[in-house]
Amino acid sequence: MINLTTKIGNLRLKNPVLVASGTFGYGKESEGLVDFSLLGGIVTKSVSLKARAGNPPPRIFEVPAGMLNSIGLANVGVETFIADKLPFLRSLNTSIIVNVAGSTPDEFVQVIEKLEDESGISAYELNFSCPNVKEGGLAFSQEASLTQRVTKRIKRIASRPVIVKLTPNVTRVSEIAQGALEGGADAVSLINTLVGFAININTRRPQIYTGTAGYSGPAVKPVALAKVFEVASNVKIPIVGIGGIAGPADALEFIIAGATAVQIGTANFIDPATGTATVAGIEAYCRQNDIHEIEALVGSVRSW
Repeated sequence: MINLTTKIGNLRLKNPVLVASGTFGYGKESEGLVDFSLLGGIVTKSVSLKARAGNPPPRIFEVPAGMLNSIGLANVGVETFIADKLPFLRSLNTSIIVNVAGSTPDEFVQVIEKLEDESGISAYELNFSCPNVKEGGLAFSQEASLTQRVTKRIKRIASRPVIVKLTPNVTRVSEIAQGALEGGADAVSLINTLVGFAININTRRPQIYTGTAGYSGPAVKPVALAKVFEVASNVKIPIVGIGGIAGPADALEFIIAGATAVQIGTANFIDPATGTATVAGIEAYCRQNDIHEIEALVGSVRSW
C-alpha cells in the first residue's frame, strides 16, 4: 500500500495534490466534474474583508504555453463567503484551505478573525504576492522584515496552520521565506505568477486592460521549480510548490526538489480533473519505483 499522506503544521493532507487559488473558484463550480474526495485539498479563491469587483476587462489573455490574467482579486467578501460558499465546502471530503487577501495587515487580521469562528476550514493561505492589485499585494512578500512582522501578527490570532504565498519577483525568495518562518508560518507556497505583458499590434494597446498581468502556465515551471529548490536548500520550512504543473511528472519534479505538497493552477482551466489524475499518476510512480511513503521523495533530488 502506498501512503500518500503528507503534513503541513498540524494539517495532515490525504495526498500532496491541491488545487490552486483562483483556478477552482469556491469548489461548487467544478461539482459534477471532479471527485473532490480524491484531492488532497482545495485552496479557495481569495477572500477579502469586503467584496471586490476586480479589474476591468479584458483581464484574461491566452499566450503561448500559458495565460495572462489580471483579475484583481475579484471576490464576494468574507461575510458572503461564510454565508454562501463555506456550507458547500464544508460538505466535501477534503481539506479546505482559505486563501486570504488584504490591502493592509489590519484587513488580513479582520478576515481571519471572522473565519476563526467557522468550522470546516483546515488552514489559511495568505496572499502576500498578488501582482494585480494596487494596494498591498506584492509589498508583503518583497521585504523579509515586513513578511515576518505581518505573519507574526496573523499567527497570534490564527488557530489553524498558516501558509504564506510568495512572489517569484524578488532577488532571493529564500530570504522572504526565512522571514515567513521567523514570523511563525507553518509553510510557504510558491510561486505566485510572474509579471507578463502582451500587446495587440493592430490597436497597439495592451491585451490586458491593466497592462502588465500575472503570467502562469507550463512555461513558468522551470522558474517555479528553481525557486522551490532555492527555498528547500536554504530554509527549513514545508513548501507547497506551484507553477506550470499539468500532470504527475510535473508534480513529482516539485516534490523531489523539496516541496511537501503541490498546487495545480492554470491546468484546471483545461481540465478540472487534472488534480485527481495527478494523484493517480503519483501513486502509480511510487508503486513502480517501490516507494511506500510519498514523504520519502520530498527533497530527494540527487547531485551529479
